[in-house]
Amino acid sequence: MAIGVALIRGINVGSTRSLPMQVLRECCERVGMLDVRTYIQSGNVVFRWAGPGLASVAAKLEGEIEQAGGFRPAVVLRTRAELHMAVAANPFAARAENEPAKLLVVYLQGKPSAGAGAALDQVKRGNEQLRLVGREVFIDFPDGVGKSKLSLAGVEKAVGVGTARNWNTTLKLLAMADELDWA
Repeated sequence: MAIGVALIRGINVGSTRSLPMQVLRECCERVGMLDVRTYIQSGNVVFRWAGPGLASVAAKLEGEIEQAGGFRPAVVLRTRAELHMAVAANPFAARAENEPAKLLVVYLQGKPSAGAGAALDQVKRGNEQLRLVGREVFIDFPDGVGKSKLSLAGVEKAVGVGTARNWNTTLKLLAMADELDWA
């Protein structure tokens, strides 16, 4: 049985696109997710999956959320193993260790195009450093996220649809996935 993490983009960030976590858990269960656990109110789900591959789960969950909430968010999926690999591949490990609030990971919905790295290099920014590693974009905000002029829409235009999580959330989701695996 696989352990998965679903990262749902843009829910509960404003007055629109609101979805209570109980409703989100019910949507997850309707698509076949087991032992569903959510983390904070911003669309983070850890679950078990007994079916074949996770590829079809994202579209099914997007549809369930649309029926329940009246909007269709992008859903990004990672297995527990993929999340472990992303954490291990962090090119800004020192920042993550000392100032985790200044590190953001954008989890891409699909595989970036061959030219995505070059396109990412052209994104207008200040002191931020960006690195594309596999299906993740790691962003170091040395002056803090709140003072940044970096456009996440520009990042998405360069590399494709994704959803961002800060480093602390990434580590918490990984810990939850590990706990579920041991349970």
